[in-house]
Amino acid sequence: MIETPVPEQPGERAQHEQVAEIVRQGPGGALALASIATAIVAAIWFAFYFLVFLPRGVIQ
Repeated sequence: MIETPVPEQPGERAQHEQVAEIVRQGPGGALALASIATAIVAAIWFAFYFLVFLPRGVIQ
């Protein structure tokens, strides 16, 4: 089956260029969000360790 090309819409080339520019900039926001979430999880873990686990003392 032969597909006929779809005519290009006005402004479509500009949209493709904008998307290409955004992709070239990289995933900076996603990395920042993942770093913040990781820091929050680590802080909660340390808080649990120091405020709950250590005060209970050594298990005998």
